[in-house]
Amino acid sequence: MSESKDKYIHELPQTKRGMERCIAFLNIATGLFLEKGYDAVSLNDIIQHAGGSKASIYKFFGNKEGLFKAICDYRRDICLQALYLNTENYESDLRKFFLTILHNFHNHLTSPTNVQFLRLILERAKHDAELANYLHDKGIQQIIENIKDYLIKATEQGIIVCHNPTYSAKILLGSVWHFEWQMLMGVSEPQSAEDIQKYITYYVDNFLKAHEYKQSF
Repeated sequence: MSESKDKYIHELPQTKRGMERCIAFLNIATGLFLEKGYDAVSLNDIIQHAGGSKASIYKFFGNKEGLFKAICDYRRDICLQALYLNTENYESDLRKFFLTILHNFHNHLTSPTNVQFLRLILERAKHDAELANYLHDKGIQQIIENIKDYLIKATEQGIIVCHNPTYSAKILLGSVWHFEWQMLMGVSEPQSAEDIQKYITYYVDNFLKAHEYKQSF
């Protein structure tokens, strides 16, 4: 999947240097928010570390809240890129495709930085219902819609039978989402790579059986 950085920016820079400055704002602001918390970081702090000016932030992102939304969009697309890592040769083999996706999703969700960022999102969303709805619609829902499209395509090709691809996408992704919540709550127990592989394989095989997958395994 291509990285469409322009979608995070209100007014697209005219130069490569300007685009690099925008991405620097996203990355540096993320680090500061994770280190100090959203409320403790000012635009001046971001400028001090990233360079540029507050006028640039206002131009590209609108304000601090717009910058935070842009960060969330940016990280969502990074998540989608991670989700499909090493799946290029597997679209004709739905089992390997979903096994790889769930392994990738597990690895992304359980990354300490991503868990830390989720804590930040939950703290921000708790005080801002509009932001919470935005993050759901543009974050979680976008990831679900992406998997839904693959299920629809597989159904149209006669590979599986999927009567409700939205529900099925939620079921598939939900099979590993609990690992993130375990880490978020601080109750995660160490699991070997072998155990995780067995769990994901068991889940994918039963998911495909339920959807009348046409290939044997």
